[in-house]
Amino acid sequence: MNKFLKHLFGCTLVLLIVANAQAAPAELDDPAALETFVDGVIRPLMKANNSPSGTVTIAKGGQVLLAKGYGFEDIAEQVPVDAYETLFRPGSVSKLFTWVSVMQLVEQGKLDLDADVNDYLTDFKIKETFDEPITLRHIMTHTPGFEDGGLGYLIVDDPELILPLSETMKLYQPERVNPPGVQTAYSNYATSLAGLIVEIVSGVPFNDYVKQNIFDPLGMTKSSFEEPLPAELEARMATSYKPELGAYAAKDFEIIANFAPAGAQSATSPDMVRFAQAILNGGELDGNRILKAETVAEMLTPNFTHDERTTPMLLGFYETDYNGHSVVGHGGDTIYFHSYLGIDQAEDLVFFVSFASSGGSTVRSMFAPALYDRYFPRSESPPTPPEDFLERGARYAGSYGFWRGNFSKIEKAFSMGSAIQVAPTEDNTLLLAFAGGAKQYVEVEDNLFRELDPNMSLIAGISPRLVAFQENEAGAITGFVMDGLPFMSARKLSVIETANFNYSLLGLSLVILLAVALRRWFQRRELALLGPAERVAFNASFYAAAAHLLTVIVGITIVSIIADNLINGFPLSFKVWLIMPIIATLSSIYLLYRTIGVWKDKLFASVWVRVRYTFVALAGLFLAWFYYYWNILGFQYMV
Repeated sequence: MNKFLKHLFGCTLVLLIVANAQAAPAELDDPAALETFVDGVIRPLMKANNSPSGTVTIAKGGQVLLAKGYGFEDIAEQVPVDAYETLFRPGSVSKLFTWVSVMQLVEQGKLDLDADVNDYLTDFKIKETFDEPITLRHIMTHTPGFEDGGLGYLIVDDPELILPLSETMKLYQPERVNPPGVQTAYSNYATSLAGLIVEIVSGVPFNDYVKQNIFDPLGMTKSSFEEPLPAELEARMATSYKPELGAYAAKDFEIIANFAPAGAQSATSPDMVRFAQAILNGGELDGNRILKAETVAEMLTPNFTHDERTTPMLLGFYETDYNGHSVVGHGGDTIYFHSYLGIDQAEDLVFFVSFASSGGSTVRSMFAPALYDRYFPRSESPPTPPEDFLERGARYAGSYGFWRGNFSKIEKAFSMGSAIQVAPTEDNTLLLAFAGGAKQYVEVEDNLFRELDPNMSLIAGISPRLVAFQENEAGAITGFVMDGLPFMSARKLSVIETANFNYSLLGLSLVILLAVALRRWFQRRELALLGPAERVAFNASFYAAAAHLLTVIVGITIVSIIADNLINGFPLSFKVWLIMPIIATLSSIYLLYRTIGVWKDKLFASVWVRVRYTFVALAGLFLAWFYYYWNILGFQYMV
C-alpha cells in the first residue's frame, strides 16, 4: 500500500470512529473511556502515516486525565515511550516560553512592548528599512515585516557550529520586506531576537533564564533548552526517525541552539501540560507564580488580526476554532517531530501532543479535531452556496503565496510551485488547493468564506473553518488570511511569480535549446558548409544552449541528491554548481550580441532562420532572467 493510500485509510478510519462517537457526545470525566477513544484515534493514524512514536497528555480541572506514550522511543532497543519519562521536541511551542519570559520582564518594568527593539540591542541594530521601528509587540504578533529563511543555518547537525545567540542574530539578520504591523509572517528570527533581548536585559543566558524563571517554579524537571541535552535527559530523548527503504532510519538529534528561543526545547508531555495549566490558572501552579493574572489576561487578549471575523493573534499565543470552541496555544514542527499545545479556557481543558517522523504532522493535525468532534461536537449546519456566486467568484481566482517566505536569497527558488490555487467552481463555491489537497468554501459574508464540509482536510495541518480575503482601496483582491493561522497572511502573486508562467516558459526554453544541441549533433555536415561568420554565430547559440542545459540538469541532480541535507547547510557541490548559472548567463549575453549581428549582417539563408536564431537567444535570456529573479544567479545564501 503506497503512502497516499495508507494516509487515506488511516484518516478514513479515524473519521468513522469520530462519526460513530458523535451520536452520543461523551464527558471528559471518564479517563478509561477517554483512553480508549484516544487509542482508537492515535494508533491507526500513526500506523497509516509511519509515525514511530508519540505522546499525549490531557488535563481538565487541574487533574491529568490521560498521560500516555505510543510506539518506541528507541526502536532498535525496543524501549517503549513513557509519557512521564520520554522527551519529545515541541518545536515552535518553545516560543511560548520566550513570550512568557518577555512578559516577566515587562512586569518588572525592564521591557516595553511598544519600544523600538534597537533600544535594547547592544552588539548590532536592526536595519532601518522603514520609518516605523520594530517593537516586541510586533514580534509577538508576527508582524515585524521580516522575510523568512533558514536553509543551512536554522538547524545544524554539529555542536561545533553552535554560536552565541547575539552572534547568530547579527550574522543571519533577514531583510525587512513589509513595514511592521502590516502583514503577518511567522518569524523564527524575530522570536530569537526577543530571546536575545531577554538575555541582554536580564543579564542571564536565555536557556538559564527559562530554567530559573519558568521550568523550576513549575516543577518542569524533564524540560530543557540546552543542546546537546544534559546527560540525564539525553538518555530518555525519543530518537529521531525517518522512514527509509521500508524501515525507520535513526537520525541525529536536531540542534536548534543558534535559534534556541524559537524552538530548541525538549520536554515530556506532562511537563508541557504543567506549563499550560499555569497559563490556564492565570500564571500560577501549585502555589508558584510565573506571571500575574492580569499579565496572562493581556497575553490572551486579541492583539492583531487582518479581519475581525477570523481568529486573531494574541500576544505570542494564537487562537484556533474547534467546533466553535476557542483554543489558544501553539503548534510546533522540527524536521522529525510535530507538536501542539492547546488551552481551552471555557472548558478548563489543556492538552499536549507530539509525534515523530514526517507522518507525525498528520497525526498531530488530526488529534484536536477528533477530540472536539467526540466530546464537543459542532452544531453548525453546512452553509448554502449563493446561486449567483460564480458570476462574482472570478475576482478571487489566482495563485497566492504566504508572506512567510524568502525574497532576497536562493531560498526563494525553493518556494516556486508551492502556491495556493484559488478558483470558483460550478457549484458556486470557492476551491482552495494546496499541493497536498483541496477544500471548498462558501461565501457567507463580503469577502468571507466558510468551509463547506468540515470533514474534508485541506492539507495536513491547515484546515481552516473560515477564509477572509483582503482587498485594496480600488476593490482588487490582494490576499487572504485563514482561520487558525493568523500568523500567516497570504498575498496574491503576480503572473511572473506563478508556477504556470515559470514552468511553461522554462520548459519551452529548454526544448528550444535542446533542439540547438541536437542539431549540432545530427546536422554536422550541413553546419560544416556555413560561412565563417555564420559558423561563429551558430557556435554562440550552441555554447549558450549547452551551458543552460547543463546548468539545469546538473542543478536538478544535485538538489535531488542533497535535498534532505539542505536544512543543515549548502554542500560544496551546490556552491560550485552556482558558478554554472553565471557562465550560462554570460553566454546568453554574448548570444544576444551575436543575434544583433545576425540581423545587421543578414546572416544565414533566410529571414526564417534568423527568426529561429532569435528565439534561441530569447530562450537563453529567459533562463538568465529566471536565474536572476529566483536568486540563483550569484552566491545568494547565508554563510
